[in-house]
Amino acid sequence: MRKIAITDIHGCKKTFLALLDKLSLSRSDELFLLGDYVDRGPDSKGVIDLVFELREKGYAVQCLRGNHEELVLRAAGNDFTGLERWVLSDGKKTMDSFGVSQCSEIPPKYLEFMQSLPYYIETEGYILVHGGLDFSRPDPLSNLEVMCWIRNWDWYGQVQYDWLGDRTILHGHTPMATQHIENQYLSLDIDRYLDLDAGCVFAEQRFSNKEGLGVLCAFDMSNRTLEFQPYVD
Repeated sequence: MRKIAITDIHGCKKTFLALLDKLSLSRSDELFLLGDYVDRGPDSKGVIDLVFELREKGYAVQCLRGNHEELVLRAAGNDFTGLERWVLSDGKKTMDSFGVSQCSEIPPKYLEFMQSLPYYIETEGYILVHGGLDFSRPDPLSNLEVMCWIRNWDWYGQVQYDWLGDRTILHGHTPMATQHIENQYLSLDIDRYLDLDAGCVFAEQRFSNKEGLGVLCAFDMSNRTLEFQPYVD
């Protein structure tokens, strides 16, 4: 059985499927998704539907909450404070995929799925989180908001290795070119963290300033290997 982590799919269902095919995912594997299934890409609904389908077919899929699920939930609860730009861009892509004009009209089972998502998962040798951890606190797992929103440059230099022990942190949220991810991978035994967000959705032409991205990344925790799938949506 393999344990495999993927993050920041952002509505790129076809690319997600291509990566699962490349991985030859089986029902004996355990798939961990680290948040941000929605927004930006063409098929947010389809990504969540695929998660539902995999589970129905007997695949072991565990999902975390990302900041973009938080944004959808806020908008669905009519809290639009500071979300004006998001509603017109990323949020609109999600609403379009559901065929609705506002997030509150997204069918309940999808909102309930997002609401049920945990902020982190611990599995043997790893802590999985969307954004990162707050190492300014005695218990870095106590700050849930930071787990979704913190960028890697705000916590990499703060890691408390006595607290971390023999665990490794896997996360997403901060897009990094595959070369930088591979460099982190080479230092994994020393630094004990790995960013898996290769900015899949940024392959779209409207994100032309995002050089070196446009790839969906998977990390096989069991065999400690990386797999990359270029954007095909």
